[in-house]
Amino acid sequence: MTFRVLLTEDAALDLAEIHDDIALRDSAEKAEYVLGQLRAVIESVAELPERGAYPKELLALGIRDYRETFFKPYRILYRVINDCVYVYLIVDGRRDLNGLLQRRLVRSS
Repeated sequence: MTFRVLLTEDAALDLAEIHDDIALRDSAEKAEYVLGQLRAVIESVAELPERGAYPKELLALGIRDYRETFFKPYRILYRVINDCVYVYLIVDGRRDLNGLLQRRLVRSS
C-alpha cells in the first residue's frame, strides 16, 4: 500500500526557510540540492512509513504517535493517519528540539 504524503503548512514553511538559509549562506545550487534530497526522503515514507523511528524527545514523554526519518542533519517528523502521512516538522537535528517539538506537534494535533 502506498500512502499519500502531505506537508502541513508549518512543514512547507520549514522547507522554504531551509532553502533560503542555505542559498544565503552557501549557494542557490546547494539550496536546490538539499531541497531535492529532503523532498526525496519525504516522498520515500509513502512506501513504508512505519520504518521511521520514534523521536526520542517524544518517546520520553510516552508519545508514540509520531515517527521520524533523516536527511542529515535534518530531521523530518511525521504522523501516519489512515492512508496519509502528515509531515509536521523539518528541522536541523543539531538544535535542541524538546520545546519546539512539543509546541509544534501539540498545536497541530
